[in-house]
Amino acid sequence: MHTQENRRYKIAIDIMGGDFAPVNEIQGIIEAAGESSGSIKFFLVGDEIKISEELKKYDTNGLSYEIIPTDQIVSMHDEPTDVLKHKQNSSLYKGIELHKNKHVDAYISAGNTGAVLACSTILLGRLEGVSRPTIGSLFPTVVDKPAFILDVGANAEVKAKFLLEFGIMGSIFMQNVFNLEKPKVALLNIGEEETKGTDLQKEANKLMRQIDGFIGNVEGRDIFAGEADVIITDGFTGNVVLKFAESITTLLKAKIRHYSE
Repeated sequence: MHTQENRRYKIAIDIMGGDFAPVNEIQGIIEAAGESSGSIKFFLVGDEIKISEELKKYDTNGLSYEIIPTDQIVSMHDEPTDVLKHKQNSSLYKGIELHKNKHVDAYISAGNTGAVLACSTILLGRLEGVSRPTIGSLFPTVVDKPAFILDVGANAEVKAKFLLEFGIMGSIFMQNVFNLEKPKVALLNIGEEETKGTDLQKEANKLMRQIDGFIGNVEGRDIFAGEADVIITDGFTGNVVLKFAESITTLLKAKIRHYSE
């Protein structure tokens, strides 16, 4: 009988997804295997030759894995509908299919976000009570825990009801992953007052009051300050925030290099 403690989890990885595939994917797997003490079996989905060649660079003793060969690759420029129709033997599609057929417990891809979202929605379906899937991202803060922002790109246009659902899902995530008993949930807005924002934000603010832990509106400056554990917004705004945050390191490196010369 396998207990929760000694169970070996099965995770499928889209080895061909991402800008530097399969280099970063294999390196991540090696590091994860070292930290997981053999509790994970990895299913490496993608070009078998490239995967095997990359694995030769590492000591794979103790690494539990199986290669699932595919002969198609989804690029960042592929339309999600084209992937669904014409790239069913891609690493992206096959990995999700493994999850659908319960061969693995989880699936990970750093590839085409729209394609992952579309294929997951069609193959896996949505949870009951969830109108739209969403994408979340963890942002560093000045306190000892990150802020979880969603949506950061899945839904450019939303309804207030969707934002409520994102808030509920985000709260559940922070409870289970970061062991927060009562995550502070907030709505990203142009002001803290309940009257601020468009009709969408005003309606969402009212709906989200039913979430245990909802603290109202926060502004962009509050994200890194750690004012909230979960911050909710539409995918358009969230993606702009994400890409802006990613650019900060580039700015800091340039400034540090300039003043150190």
